[in-house]
Amino acid sequence: MAAAISAAREGACVTIYERNDRLGKKILATGNGKCNLGNLSLSIEDYHSDNPSLAARCLERFGTRETEAFFHSLGLMIKEKNGYLYPKSEQASSVLDVLRMAVERYGVRVVYEAKVNSLKRKKDGGFELGWEMEASDSKSPGQREIFDHVILACGSKAAPKTGSDGSGYQLAKQMGLTVTEVVPALVQLHCREDYCKSIAGVRAEAKIHIRDGRQCVVSEQGELQLTEYGISGIPVFQLSGQVNQLLKEQKGKDLIAEIDFLPEFSKDEWNQFVEERMGEIPRRNCETAESFFTGMLHKKLMLLFMKLAGLKTNTLVKDAGKEQLLTVFRLCREFTLHITGSHSYDHAQICAGGVSMKEVSASLEALKVPGLYLAGELLHVDGRCGGYNLQWAWTSGCLAGRAAAGKDKKK
Repeated sequence: MAAAISAAREGACVTIYERNDRLGKKILATGNGKCNLGNLSLSIEDYHSDNPSLAARCLERFGTRETEAFFHSLGLMIKEKNGYLYPKSEQASSVLDVLRMAVERYGVRVVYEAKVNSLKRKKDGGFELGWEMEASDSKSPGQREIFDHVILACGSKAAPKTGSDGSGYQLAKQMGLTVTEVVPALVQLHCREDYCKSIAGVRAEAKIHIRDGRQCVVSEQGELQLTEYGISGIPVFQLSGQVNQLLKEQKGKDLIAEIDFLPEFSKDEWNQFVEERMGEIPRRNCETAESFFTGMLHKKLMLLFMKLAGLKTNTLVKDAGKEQLLTVFRLCREFTLHITGSHSYDHAQICAGGVSMKEVSASLEALKVPGLYLAGELLHVDGRCGGYNLQWAWTSGCLAGRAAAGKDKKK
């Protein structure tokens, strides 16, 4: 929609082919129904890409302020909360409504329930696009239309129920473009350990280090959610795309998630705390191990840590081995889980990977196929939680739309 509106404003005659029976279905699910449409703290550091310098140039040309101006021109009132941008109404439907109305106002033709299945470059210029009605039977003849320029903005494989089934990657491949490995991102992670069930439901502030052997490859901090299948929460979502890509590269080899449940302690502060606690043993030697560790972390965690240390909860502190006690303390800061995978595309908010950003220009035109543009999640650009992925949608859509229309305004 952003691409279509931007192209139509430049005077182009625009058609949208939409898989669903209405436009913008996926927008309604963003930001827990409030649509976090941007972030004042915008940096390329908030994105992953196979060509970060080009992605950064695009975001510099069309950033948060340009997003605000774009939606202001459509009539949307925007509010800012801790740097996050939302519609004043706090309803994602408001964002969708102004986009839909602009599509209609600028005379954009929309073909609903249309499945585009082929795209060919014509010898005399332009493109032949083949499509059929989504609900039609296989015997129905397909239709063909000719266009001067084409923008692929088909989304990824994430949330396929909204229409993004990965078919855009196939169209890109038909045109000779490279598609890098695509994996679910902003998604929950699965862990091997059976005892995850015993700590399911625990939420805690934590820092997560993902290790490939001894090397830390990525880390995040925030509220962690422990589940029966593994780990979830914002910090897990933030690093899930990179984790899934690493798992693909390692062909089934697990990664280690090392969790620090007390990230606010420096190393010296923690050593002092442990030393003081251990020094209390002579006064508390008739207490049980469970009593000794009460008050530190969630009870489910402490019970598990004692079990992993080989320490029974009813063992008296005076009878507990020093190494067992120190192991419990260590697990509070170095609790490890083996990551084996993630939830499916059905649960992913976005995907990591896609059409290589090394194969497009600054206007997001395919270098190999002049006149073909790409936008949105179809490209190898994925952002963190916090409005960054919608920002990339507006950025890439508006840049591609303007460039496609501006290339030859007479057509």
